[in-house]
Amino acid sequence: MTEAAPRLAALAETLLGAPLPVRIRAWDGSEAGPPDGPTLVLNNRRALRRVLWRPGELGLARAWVAGDLTVDGDLFDMLDRVAGLLWERGPAPAPEIAPALRRSGLGKLGAVHRRLPQLPDRAAGAAEAAALLRDPEARSALRDLVALARPWPAPAPPPEEAPGRRGGAIHSKSRDKQAISHHYDVGNEFYEHVLGPSMVYSCAYWSPGSTLEEAQRDKIDLVCRKLGLQPGQRLLDVGCGWGSMALHAAREYGARVTGITLSREQAAYARKRAAEEGLADRLDIRIQDYRDVKDGPYDAISSIGMAEHVGAERYREYARTLHALLAPGGRLLNHQIARPPEPDEEAYRIDEFIDAYVFPDGELSPLGTTVGELERAGFEVRDVEALREHYALTLRAWVARLEDSWEEAVRLTSPGRARVWRLYMAASALGFEHGRLGVNQVLAVKPAGAGRSGLPLRLRTWGE
Repeated sequence: MTEAAPRLAALAETLLGAPLPVRIRAWDGSEAGPPDGPTLVLNNRRALRRVLWRPGELGLARAWVAGDLTVDGDLFDMLDRVAGLLWERGPAPAPEIAPALRRSGLGKLGAVHRRLPQLPDRAAGAAEAAALLRDPEARSALRDLVALARPWPAPAPPPEEAPGRRGGAIHSKSRDKQAISHHYDVGNEFYEHVLGPSMVYSCAYWSPGSTLEEAQRDKIDLVCRKLGLQPGQRLLDVGCGWGSMALHAAREYGARVTGITLSREQAAYARKRAAEEGLADRLDIRIQDYRDVKDGPYDAISSIGMAEHVGAERYREYARTLHALLAPGGRLLNHQIARPPEPDEEAYRIDEFIDAYVFPDGELSPLGTTVGELERAGFEVRDVEALREHYALTLRAWVARLEDSWEEAVRLTSPGRARVWRLYMAASALGFEHGRLGVNQVLAVKPAGAGRSGLPLRLRTWGE
């Protein structure tokens, strides 16, 4: 029988309708594809089974997390080569197609969706899938793929995957707490290996020659300067993480800081740091939902990398809540990842891999949507700074740290969890580099009487 890798390469090119951009190595040791660059390694047939039973990004992610699929060579190069074929070809066909595929004798062969265009509705998706299945060459390729995969029984998802059904309505307080715990409560030591001593889990602010630690310090200080913090002022740090922003604001600017998080591990870590630095009297670290904060007014609010968890349906409530917590003349600095707007925003769907393994229920909004909701809440938006390239540099630094301490990261969590982080951060870095993702700092003010903003005429000096 023909070796597996040449068969897989031929099948992939038939189903994808394009030349294979990477080399393949199969479980039998055979190889096929371009000789240069990274190699996609299928360690067993189960990698194919996962894609057949859950076609598209989630099936590939499950194979990667489980270790059925690995990369020999540069992961960034691999992702860059395959992104156009695997992650930019539109959504999978509608669920109604699966029964038709089973009746055809081909099993759950949803991999056909990679030949489909953007589908306006389910009926169109079914029609396209049926047309593809009438193609003799495609039908032959799909049958050969089933023969190679031996797809039964269906592989169980890796244990690192978040449950498909989560308690409570999406973005309810209980469900948000579960989502935050899934992502952040995996061990502070693990995050120390990835993030470094700064323990800042958001985009750094780079200068030529700066280290990751220096770039994260500069980002935090930039936020403090944009907020115009003064000694004795009250700062609310929404989604305070491990306390780095709160500690810096208290230590360097003399602010009295309330930091809130839904992660117990983050809160314990931040409190310990505050005690060690002798700043516990200036910091109040709480395990609290932003919707439950009732002790305003605050002079300033920082929200760094938290709004991505809020959700589109709750964003107006988020903006209004923060507006109500600010004193007149108070400033908000909202640091948030953004996505390009969709032609039809109703068609936006949460990324399958991110939702299942990284940020359950996380949603990204276009920058214009964020600005619009802040303005509707009563804020005056005074400055927007785009930091897209800075996040790409940050993610590459995090990937390097993870790879350098791989064995320890695996020991502290699990092989699957470490793979999740490596894939998520590498793919995200490329997303920022190619403009598929952005990140912006939006400075907004709650105007005081007679429209006074309290901001300097030359805003971008930030007090320097």
